[in-house]
Amino acid sequence: MKNPIIAAVAFDGISPFHLSVPCLVFGADRTRLGLPRFDFRVCAMEEGPIDTDAGLSIVVPHGLSALDEADIVIIPSWKDLDAPLAAPFKEALQGAHRRGALIVGLCLGTFAIAGAGLLAGRKATTHWAYTDQLQALHPDIAIDADVLYVDDGDIITSAGVAAGLDCCLHIVRARYGAEAALRLARHVVL
Repeated sequence: MKNPIIAAVAFDGISPFHLSVPCLVFGADRTRLGLPRFDFRVCAMEEGPIDTDAGLSIVVPHGLSALDEADIVIIPSWKDLDAPLAAPFKEALQGAHRRGALIVGLCLGTFAIAGAGLLAGRKATTHWAYTDQLQALHPDIAIDADVLYVDDGDIITSAGVAAGLDCCLHIVRARYGAEAALRLARHVVL
């Protein structure tokens, strides 16, 4: 059986804290906890180094083609919330969704999913301080500002970055069982 492929989307100016959430849950070998070995890939529009908002540079080894095979695509945050998505990213995100990948927006990553047109007529959440802006930009989304995450089947969105950890643990629970999620939570949180 193939290892699940998880692609986390980074971008120039990303917060290392936001990116660390999917890295923490899916990026390390947790087979001893009863989880599969994830094929975890950090990707960006362009391969190579990108700058973070913390003054660090990171090398991103994969381009958007990583979304072509991903079982789960995670957008851990987003910038330029009211700007249209770059066409290559929008097409890659829409293609992954059509192919059946689970699309996950952590915190402001919800804006990218909405910008790709994937949240129209759906329920979603984002960081509480940005729910009004998301609603103004995308009035066709039913926004719930009072939850940690919204699981709408093939798309999951979370509130702020700390809620992103709860959201990722929810994905583990939904796919691999409550016991695996509990072991992982005890390992990374407690």
